[in-house]
This record gives sequence, structure tokens and C-alpha cells, in this order.
Amino acid sequence: MSNEAWRGKSYLAEKDYTGRSLLDIIELAQSLRQERADGLEEQRLIGKKIALVFEKASTRTRCAFEVAAFEQGASTTYLGPAGSHLGKEESVKDSARVLGRMYDAIAYRGFAQRTVEELSLYSQRPVFNALTDEWHPTQSLADVMTMMSHSTSSLSQISFVFVGDGRNNVARSLLITGAMLGMDVRICAPKELWPDAVTISLANDFAIESGARIKVDHDPKEALYNVEFVYSDVWLSMGESKELLGQRVELLSPYQVNSSLIEHTGRDDWKFMHCLPALHDETTLQGLELLERFGTTAFEVTDEIFESENSIVFDQAENRLHTIKALLVSTLS
Repeated sequence: MSNEAWRGKSYLAEKDYTGRSLLDIIELAQSLRQERADGLEEQRLIGKKIALVFEKASTRTRCAFEVAAFEQGASTTYLGPAGSHLGKEESVKDSARVLGRMYDAIAYRGFAQRTVEELSLYSQRPVFNALTDEWHPTQSLADVMTMMSHSTSSLSQISFVFVGDGRNNVARSLLITGAMLGMDVRICAPKELWPDAVTISLANDFAIESGARIKVDHDPKEALYNVEFVYSDVWLSMGESKELLGQRVELLSPYQVNSSLIEHTGRDDWKFMHCLPALHDETTLQGLELLERFGTTAFEVTDEIFESENSIVFDQAENRLHTIKALLVSTLS
């Protein structure tokens, strides 16, 4: 089950690996998912200890790491936003050197990419990027696994479009991952919210090697045409000022995933994806707040689309567990 490309290595961003090595993790995740379903899961990480250093709140990512570790025989220590001295009373460098002497690996979820890089450098242990402002590499693994599970096409023929804030970490990770794997990758966003030029250039470089098709467009009619998977995310990312929300609503309202937008795919077998949490109704405190302010019950996706038979968001959420488990096994077993 171990893989020399991964053994003892950190996973800080997709671009640090090859398309083949990313696919190895996904294929292992498929095997581990089947083992678990059959009740035949073998524990390969007995005695391993993993520190979860989370400067940002989390549901799926934290639970996926904790359950994956537990089911494989490893233990975790959760250090939440107020649970450690990291970056406040103690430097990242010093914290990394302490954690590296106590744990076999570290998962970090927070803000700056340089923080996860410092943790990797100074802990001398495998460090997993569980989300930074720049990248969300564990999410993209689960996303590709989900697309493969719900498509009859070969990987190189799968098409997906990210609709919304094309600069955010999920969009950037999907763009790079799809480019590395030779997929049909599209970003649909207003020009003000396109991925940065460096990321687009990197994606194009990977596409030359893999045969991927890359499209960044502001026009939903062009970007969604004949696409198989439509992916959306919140319009305001964690850590961004709420003062930006009004501007985002103005920019992104034409990109809400609703029945009219979906019609641009021209197909009935489209699937909807979202990394969650999603603002699709008024049943949350934030949803009620937005309803009062903007008079709408949905933002990036309507409840009709979110709750439709074409929505695969909860398969996608479950696959966070299987891909993170595969990452832990490949790195630590």
C-alpha cells in the first residue's frame, strides 16, 4: 500500500507532485473505500501520532483526518484556533521543532502558505496542507475521486467547470489538478475574479504535458457548454472581510448555480459539486443574516439545485475521508 513517491513526504500543494502520483492516491482511496465497505479494513498506521494544527474552523477536513487516523490505528491531537501558541507567543519554527519530536506527521489548516512550508521544513516530518489561502490540495483529491465515481468517461474526457470566485484556494487547486491529470478544466468567473496569471500559466504548462484543455471565461454560456460537472463554492472565503460581501454579490449574482445557469450545459446528466458548507437556504444563522441584508435565500447555489438528484455533494464530502486516509497510508505506513 505504500508508495515511494509519497513515503515520508509532505503534501503542501498539488504542483509539487506529478499527475501520476496524485492518481496513485485516488486509486488507493478507491481500494480503501471498498475495504471499509466490505468490513475488511486493515490497520496500517498502528501507533502513529498525528497533530492537527487548525487555525481555521473545520467540519469535513477535521473529521476526515480524525476518522481516517482512528480507522487505521493512529491517534490524533487537535490544536484548534485557540489551542496552541503557534504564531502568537511562539514562532512557527519553534512550534514545528517541538511537534516534530512528538508526532509522526502534522496536518495544518490556516492562512499563509508559508506557514505550512515552515512546519514542513523545521519539523522534519510529513506535513499535510489541510487548507491555506492559496491551496486546498486534500479537497481536490476528493473532488477528482468523486468525478471518476460518477462518470462513465475516461479521466481525460471528464469535463468540469468551477463557477464563482476563480481566485480562491479551491478553484486554484482544481485548475492545477485538472491540468496535471489531462482533464477538461474550466473556470467561469468575472474577469475581476479570475485566477492570477502565474497560476493560469502553471496550469497551461501542465496541460502541454498532459493534454488537458484549459478554459478561463467570464461567459457562462461558453464555459458551461456540454460540461459534465458544475462546481461552486462560497462567494466570500474564510478570513476575508465581510465588507467585501456586497461587492461579491454584485459581481457573482450572474454566476449563481440555478436552473437557468445549468441549462447552458445542454445536457441532462450534469452533476453538481460543492466543497461545503453551502449557502443554499435560510436554515443557518448566516443564511438568515444574508436574507435580511440581501433579500435572497440562496447565494452561490439555489436549494433546488443543491437538493436535486444531480447533486453529489455528500458523496464528495465522504470522499474527503477516503482520500485523506490514502494520503496518510501512503505517507506513513
